Amino acid sequence: MPVACAVEMLHVMSLIHDDLPCMDNDDLRRGRPSNHRVFGEGTAVITADALIALAFEHVAIATASVPAYRVLRAVVEYGSAMGPEGLVAGQFVDIDSEGKAVGVSVLEYIHLHKTARLLEAAAACGAIVGGGGDAEVESVRRYARCVGQLFQVVDDILDVTKTSEELGKTAGKDVASGKTTYPKLMGLEKAQELAQTLVLKAEAELHAFDRVKAAPLRHLARYIAHRWN
Repeated sequence: MPVACAVEMLHVMSLIHDDLPCMDNDDLRRGRPSNHRVFGEGTAVITADALIALAFEHVAIATASVPAYRVLRAVVEYGSAMGPEGLVAGQFVDIDSEGKAVGVSVLEYIHLHKTARLLEAAAACGAIVGGGGDAEVESVRRYARCVGQLFQVVDDILDVTKTSEELGKTAGKDVASGKTTYPKLMGLEKAQELAQTLVLKAEAELHAFDRVKAAPLRHLARYIAHRWN
């Protein structure tokens, strides 16, 4: 549970930062005004910063029953996911690519670092503190990598097929801001096919686990593929 709480803190932090005018500049989040619109940019920034610190503190102090070496692995996992080889790298390339013609490889780099890397860390940390072996940790990591990319592919699809009211955030923003998306690069139909391929790849990584115990992860991948917002 401590690592689950920590990753949610990191996730919320990333959303607060992502909505800022200097980033994605979005006034809506989950159907309500985004943090900086309600409390101001300064408060939004320091709130997000506080969540980063609190996440690592929580992992360190709330895992008394977990072997220290596993706690350390979890801390390193989250640090790597958030840092210059993880979310920060993806966000930088995302901002730098606005208005530029980029290919699928750059788009995948953005999504695998900006989104999938944090999902990888969440899945891997759960396996680590749960006593999983190296092979099990890597299997769930690969599963989460597929799910992370799947989430972004579906996000791009929804951005051009749903309204702001349905999404709970501003629809059509990616196209309006000149961002490259999967539908823009390969067309809507091919993007939908890619989403289904990623579901199958994610599920394949779970074959080594007990089918009943792994069922929630299979259902999660399918839910993300067919979500409406």
